[in-house]
Amino acid sequence: MNEQYLGKKVSVKMDRPLGTKHPKHGFIYEVNYGYIPGTVSGDGEELDAYVLGEHEPLDNFEGEVVAIIHRTNDNDDKLVVMREGRNYTDDQIRALTEFQERWFESEIIR
Repeated sequence: MNEQYLGKKVSVKMDRPLGTKHPKHGFIYEVNYGYIPGTVSGDGEELDAYVLGEHEPLDNFEGEVVAIIHRTNDNDDKLVVMREGRNYTDDQIRALTEFQERWFESEIIR
């Protein structure tokens, strides 16, 4: 698990900005989605991150990790990153990430 990132500032490089289409599955990204350069996740790729609370497509974002979506039936945790000082409830995080997370079982770690 990636709990060491909770409360830390990170830089997110967007590979799927808000409004873009998933290359394989065809759904639309309803939030900015990217990765933390220089990290490795359980799937062997960089650690992924949802950037919440930003309502335009972004290339890069610096913010604070407010939660981790830990997939219990997959080995690919997702960081939840927001502008410093902002936060959403677990229900809000679930609603905003449902477009992709609905296919996985998960828990939100704070």
